[in-house]
Amino acid sequence: MSGDYPVAVNEEGIKIKAESMEPEKLYHCVFENKVYLFYKDELGLLNCYEVDDPAAVKEIAENPADLESILKKHAGL
Repeated sequence: MSGDYPVAVNEEGIKIKAESMEPEKLYHCVFENKVYLFYKDELGLLNCYEVDDPAAVKEIAENPADLESILKKHAGL
């Protein structure tokens, strides 16, 4: 994740720059063996989801560019 990515993890936890997020775009991070998914909807509301399935977390951590296809696979879609 680059320096301008609006989601970052440090020793204090997850830091989100919601003002830098594009609406309807999925952002993620891995923190404490979980994947956190964030997106800002068309109304500007921030939505957050947690993925704790170990297989999905491992796959996403190893292949973040394939995030959406990994999520679909583990959701059975």
